[in-house]
Amino acid sequence: MTEKILVLAATGNIGKQLVHQLRTAGHSVRAGTRTPAAAEFPPDVQVVRAELSQPETLIDGLEGTDGVFLLWPLHTGAQLPKALDIIAEHTRRVVFLGTGGIPDLSFEEQEKLVHGCGIESVVIRPSTFAVNTLWWAKEIRIGDIVHGIHGELPMSLIHEADMAAVAARALIENGHAGATYTLTGPEVLTRAEQVRIIGEVLGRSLRWAELTRDQARQRLLADESFPDSFVEVLLDGYDKMMAAPRPVTTSTVADLTGRPARSLAEWVSDHRADFR
Repeated sequence: MTEKILVLAATGNIGKQLVHQLRTAGHSVRAGTRTPAAAEFPPDVQVVRAELSQPETLIDGLEGTDGVFLLWPLHTGAQLPKALDIIAEHTRRVVFLGTGGIPDLSFEEQEKLVHGCGIESVVIRPSTFAVNTLWWAKEIRIGDIVHGIHGELPMSLIHEADMAAVAARALIENGHAGATYTLTGPEVLTRAEQVRIIGEVLGRSLRWAELTRDQARQRLLADESFPDSFVEVLLDGYDKMMAAPRPVTTSTVADLTGRPARSLAEWVSDHRADFR
């Protein structure tokens, strides 16, 4: 059965993957973005304005849909309850990708809001995004050393295509309502090991250079693309991750999609051009 799905934050890494996968499977897709004029999608994808900081802008894109994919890219969750109320009034299913990037809403609070919104809901709890390694792309383009804090911090990085694949299943299949799915990549790697693997795929010898917290803070504050208000949140997050138990991988991607989660090396191969 063909479903009509609204994908919010559709121009982001996960959103673009999800639009592609849903189209490929034969479903009708609307792409919600704050800047429709700048969006580049095939002609059969309807692009609509959706500004999550102004939840009422979601209404037009929601009309006639069977489900919506919601990722919250804002650094405050103040408008999330209102956005969920509007979504619940206009569609029957929401798939929400949780994030640790909302300082005023823990993941557990996000999960409670989504599962309590009154319609079929699925929450996806992903491990660290593999795309975050693009933070190092500028350094890698100009040299062989990557600077950062907590080089021994272990993470399980997940490919955006795997998150999109799980989201697509949850959007178009029955039997997922009320579920919270924890997704990881297939391996646990320290940040220094991630740099090494990036180098191996690129055919280069890259190495990690450890910074102090103050040095890392100053580099982030000097980065015009990174919000100053999020600097301490990020650094505190790294400290908490270092103090937490070592990550454990899950088989959820394979269980739900029938395909093993993609490795970091596969992700780098897919994004090789971004490092050059």
